[in-house]
Amino acid sequence: MTYSETLEYLYNRLPMFTRLGAAAIKKDVDNTILLCEPLGNPQDKYKTIHVGGTNGKGSTSHMLAAILQKAGYKTGLYTSPHLKDFRERIRINGKMMTESFVVDFTASEKEQIETINPSFFEVTVAMAFEYFAVERVDVAVIEVGLGGRLDSTNIITPELSVITNISFDHMNVLGNTLPEIAYEKAGIIKKGIPVVIGEKQEESAPAFISKAAETSSNLVFANTELHVADTRKEGTQLITSVYKNDACIFSDIRLDLTGSYQLKNLLTVIQSVIVLRESGFNIPDKAVYNGLASTAATTGLQGRWQTLSQHPLVICDTGHNTAGIQEVLQNIQATPYKHLHIVIGMLKDKDVTSVLRLLPATATYYFCQPALERALPAAELAQQAEKFGLKGKIFNTVPSALHAAKQHADPDDLIFVGGSTFVVAEAI
Repeated sequence: MTYSETLEYLYNRLPMFTRLGAAAIKKDVDNTILLCEPLGNPQDKYKTIHVGGTNGKGSTSHMLAAILQKAGYKTGLYTSPHLKDFRERIRINGKMMTESFVVDFTASEKEQIETINPSFFEVTVAMAFEYFAVERVDVAVIEVGLGGRLDSTNIITPELSVITNISFDHMNVLGNTLPEIAYEKAGIIKKGIPVVIGEKQEESAPAFISKAAETSSNLVFANTELHVADTRKEGTQLITSVYKNDACIFSDIRLDLTGSYQLKNLLTVIQSVIVLRESGFNIPDKAVYNGLASTAATTGLQGRWQTLSQHPLVICDTGHNTAGIQEVLQNIQATPYKHLHIVIGMLKDKDVTSVLRLLPATATYYFCQPALERALPAAELAQQAEKFGLKGKIFNTVPSALHAAKQHADPDDLIFVGGSTFVVAEAI
C-alpha cells in the first residue's frame, strides 16, 4: 500500500475514537500487550515519562519534550489526537515519523491487526513504541489518550508519572464525579515510581494520595510546592518567574505558549524537572529556559491560544470542556478588542449545555460543525445556544464560518475559534 492507502486502511479498518466516540474504546490494555509482545516489547527499551490529566496534558508533554531535547536527549513524543497530519502523533526531536515507517509497520502488522481487531489508538500506540525503539531514543514523553488506568499507553513503566489536573470530561467513559475520574487518572501511578500532580484539588487529591501510598510512590503536588510571580506579556511571549517558598528558582522564564493557563502547566513542568533531576537526568537551567521559550517551534505544537492572523485578530484554542472554556474566557477578557466574534462547533458526546452556559451573550456567533460523524449539527448547536441568549448564523463547515466572521469583523475586533479540537484543526 502507498502511504495514503495505508492511512485509509487504518482509518477505515479500525474503530476510531475521533469518528465513533466511546464505542471505539477497548477498556483494557490487552490488545496493546498482544501487539507489543511480538515486537519484543519496544516500550521497555528506553526511558519514558507518562503524562495524564484532563486539561493541559498535551501542552505539558510538549514542554517536557522540548526541555529534554534542549538538554541533549534524543526525545520521542507521543500525543493525540493530531490536528492536520497523522504523523504529528509520533515525533522524535520535533520531527514527525516518516511516511515509510507508517507504511512498513502497518504492512508487517496487518495479520496481527486483522487477527486481534484492535482499535485505531491501540495500533498507533504500538507504532509509536516501535518507532522510538527502532530510532533508539533516549527518552520518550508519552501522553495518555483517555483516562489512565485502562488506557493503551499504560503498559509502560516510566521514570515519572505526571497528572496535570482533574475536571469533567468524557464522563460517559470515566465516571460522573471528580473522585471517580481521579481514580481512573491515578491508574498510571506505578509501584515505586515518583508522581507529580499539577493541581491539588479537594475532591481529587484523596484518590492520588491513596494510590501513591498503595504503590509506595513519592507524590508531590506542584502547586503546593511552587508558585509564579511577576507575570507579564511581551509581544509573542509570556514572561514569568517560578518561586519555591520565597526563593526564586527560575527568573524571567519566557514561554512561547502564551495562554494564561500555561502558568499552571509551567508549575507542573518545573516540578517534573526537579524530580527528573533527582532521578539522575542531566537537565541544565539553560535547557529549561530554551525549551520553554521555543516549545511550539521545537515540538510542532499547535492550537493552544494560537494566533492565526491579525487585523482582525484571529485566535484559536482546543479547550473544549467547562474547565478549558473557562481558561479560554479568561484569555479573551485579557485581550483588547472592540467586538468579539466566536466561531464555534462541538461534538455530540460533549457536555454542550455546560459550555454554552459560560459563553458571553454580547458576542456574535458563527455556529458550525467539523467534518466528522461525532459533530453536533450546527443547527442543533445554534438551537441549544439560543436558550442562553447566544445569537448568530449557521454554517455547514468550519471554513465557511471563519470566512464569514472575517468578512463581518472590523480590523480591531477579535475572532475566537474553538469549541472542539476538530474545529481548531480545520481552522488551522
